[in-house]
Amino acid sequence: MPAKDIYHEVVKRALIKDGWQITEDPCHLKFGDIDLYIDLAAEKLITATKEGSKIAVEVKCFLTDSPLTEFHAALGQFINYRLALLHNKADYTLYLAVPSESYFSFFQRQLPKLIIQQYQLKLLVYHTTKEEVVQWIN
Repeated sequence: MPAKDIYHEVVKRALIKDGWQITEDPCHLKFGDIDLYIDLAAEKLITATKEGSKIAVEVKCFLTDSPLTEFHAALGQFINYRLALLHNKADYTLYLAVPSESYFSFFQRQLPKLIIQQYQLKLLVYHTTKEEVVQWIN
């Protein structure tokens, strides 16, 4: 099983504060003979009589000197995980969790914005010290 990102617990607490119930930590998927581990899976009930929303969240911190390199790796993971979810847990929506500091700096640049649009990445922007969800980007 892979190591947890430095902000794993921060995002987990932020999701709980936002009304989500963590259902898997990590979310294990098997795709052929490959084991994949998305950081978190969560569910939020809409009402007591309706089916809830289900998400899988891959947590990233973007703390290195090369956010573009981290973004490339995160994009590859996101694409792989989204495909594996489609075949294993089609009722889940995948989100890439990114710190608000990175979102409001690096993710506002032209190349990341176009990639997010082109590959239809869904983002969960979180505040690292307040441990809160700042924004959901669909």
